[in-house]
Amino acid sequence: MHTRRTPPPEIYYPESDGKPMAETDVHRNWMFWIIEMLQFFFHGTYVYVSGNLLIYYLQGDPKKRVAPDVFVVKNCEQRQRRTFKIWEEGKGLAFALEVTSKKTRRQDLGPKMELYAQLGVLEYFLYDPLGEWLKPALQGFRLVDGSYLPLELDENAGLVSEQLGITFRLDGGQLVLFNTATGERLRTAAERAQEAEAHMNDVTWLEQQLARLQAERNR
Repeated sequence: MHTRRTPPPEIYYPESDGKPMAETDVHRNWMFWIIEMLQFFFHGTYVYVSGNLLIYYLQGDPKKRVAPDVFVVKNCEQRQRRTFKIWEEGKGLAFALEVTSKKTRRQDLGPKMELYAQLGVLEYFLYDPLGEWLKPALQGFRLVDGSYLPLELDENAGLVSEQLGITFRLDGGQLVLFNTATGERLRTAAERAQEAEAHMNDVTWLEQQLARLQAERNR
């Protein structure tokens, strides 16, 4: 007589860790703005942009997880996800950014930074929107031989992300993002809407925007 084996219980990977999204309104807003600007920049490409989403990096162990404020995965389908399991996606992170606060600064420059290096995150940026904890308030690192090396500021006090093709720069303490190739500043959805409203009757401007969007879709 053969005894039927009971299959092992399915492992549950929670979609929330129960922690607050951000320490303050300022930190939450910056996280949303950066995610949205990057999503618009990479629209129509095979690049996945998200943030504050649980990333599971060891199959079978739901405790092995991390949730970057902002992250980018290249050669990865753009679609809605509930969590990101690295072993299912077959892709790791190319870029991660933390909006640093009083509560998170030690983690961001300590255990979390070490974990990102172990996971092979190619670039790691930090931004302190209140300018209270990081000196300078914008810092970047690139993975070299398994360890992070600090990035040097360019001639305009910006940090160039080779992975994203974007330059991050402080302007009066505020973070500004630029397309490195063209120098065009990335704008939030609200800024784009305001500009579109101001040029609603400008046919030449509308044609230029349509041409730009078409060029971005074809890149």
